[in-house]
Amino acid sequence: MPGHGRPRAGLGPDYGEWMNDRPRASLGRILNDLGSTVIDVAASPGDLDAEVTGVHIFDPLDELIVPPGGILLAVGVQGTAEICALLTRAPAAAGVVVKLPVDADEQVRATVLETGVAVLGLTRAASWAQVAALLRSLLAEGDLAGPGEGPQGDLFSLANAVCALLDAPITIEDRSARVLAYSERQDEADQGRIATVLGRQVPERYQRMLDENGFFKLLYQSHEPVYFELDGDSINRAAVAVRTGDEILGSIWAAVREPLTPQRQRALADAAKIVALQLLRERAGADTQRRLRSDLLSTVLAGGADAPEAAARLGIATARLCVLAAQLAHPADDPARAESDRQRFADALALHVGAIHPKAAAALVGSVAYAVLPLQAGGEEEARAVRVAESFLARVGPRHSASVGVGRLAVSLAHVARSRADADRALRVLLARGATGQVAGYTAVHFESLLLQVADVAAAEDQAPTGPYQRLLDHDAEHGSDLVATLRAYLDAFGDVNAASARVHVHANTFRYRLKRLTEISGLDLSDADARLTVMLQMRIFGR
Repeated sequence: MPGHGRPRAGLGPDYGEWMNDRPRASLGRILNDLGSTVIDVAASPGDLDAEVTGVHIFDPLDELIVPPGGILLAVGVQGTAEICALLTRAPAAAGVVVKLPVDADEQVRATVLETGVAVLGLTRAASWAQVAALLRSLLAEGDLAGPGEGPQGDLFSLANAVCALLDAPITIEDRSARVLAYSERQDEADQGRIATVLGRQVPERYQRMLDENGFFKLLYQSHEPVYFELDGDSINRAAVAVRTGDEILGSIWAAVREPLTPQRQRALADAAKIVALQLLRERAGADTQRRLRSDLLSTVLAGGADAPEAAARLGIATARLCVLAAQLAHPADDPARAESDRQRFADALALHVGAIHPKAAAALVGSVAYAVLPLQAGGEEEARAVRVAESFLARVGPRHSASVGVGRLAVSLAHVARSRADADRALRVLLARGATGQVAGYTAVHFESLLLQVADVAAAEDQAPTGPYQRLLDHDAEHGSDLVATLRAYLDAFGDVNAASARVHVHANTFRYRLKRLTEISGLDLSDADARLTVMLQMRIFGR
């Protein structure tokens, strides 16, 4: 299709493959997505496989130019003569839409067969502006939306269109009962709906009521609209699940005073398919943008030759930077829910640092949310970055149960990789401590970070314990003894036998005997400070 599908910088080779493999916007596919309640076929030339390229509005005062594959909205056109004349003037169109009822007599059907242009009937409940928004939401200006491209018609337009079809105020909600969009006429609903719209979230007490009455379970099990009778002053609801295959994407809720007629039930069911398509498209676009942002930030964090270009594309600063590494301590058991939680957490971090500095950036890389935060000169840069991280955790609240590590100041992009490594190790120290909801700067956990660094080197080089420590490990493994635990207790108690024996729950004399045995077996000289330090470090590094 001319003028569409231009590759965008940074999307990589997969974009071209997607363009070749993407589903085609055929007339039949669009009619299936819209549902016959909105637009139905009045007269067809045969199959409906014609490719649709755009939406155009007929104006009798303008020259009629409809490119191949266009859908022509025939405003004000009615009757056999006018329809046939328009079909003849627009033989390249995929279809002509006129308001119902359509008298598809023999002359109309013959003209349809001659021109190959389908005649479609639009329900009288829908306005031309609404159908144009619906069609463009499917076509995204004449093409199925590519990665990261959003349709021109948004969820609010869809909500208003459904409101007109059902004659009732509408909300579109996600699986967590967050309001994604709402229609006009919300003032006609009850206080529960008004609170929902104002808070952009179904209030907890209403969610609990719906859950306790089994409404959510019934809604998500049904493929058809469900009618709910509510108690008190609440207006009843008609709702339908928005799904793609077996996945529930959300739901559409209408505030109604009586059950829907069969025609309006069908309209609500058809609307769910359109909303599902829109949600999938928006999710795909957001996911592509996030992947691109994650890739660019990963390049910046690596600090290599490509870092300046990646930083420029992200629009972030290139000097006096500090890296923050944040991670949820207890992600959900469900992998999909865990990934969603991590992504929302990363989005919140991006919003927080972006509000502090316009040239900051954040993204999810793996399971860790990283932020690159520019800092002004003046000293105590790490302390200021720690305060930023602490304010972020305070804002997101305890339910996220997260920890944040803060790296050293990077005076240029070349030093960002070091700051990222510092932040990673500081975060690992916090997670190892079980210190959730806390922030650690690099200097605050410097020694523990160094031990982690040495342990990483030892693991990478497949190194193992040596000397007296290794001999004790071998003896314990062979004889089932606890000499390593005895030595650890002794060193942790600074040589205080009474305190050490109490720690391992044995008599002091028994402890002295074990201490003597371990020195004989290992050859460790406990009076030698260097020997004690060596074995203590091996215990920490190898974690036995």
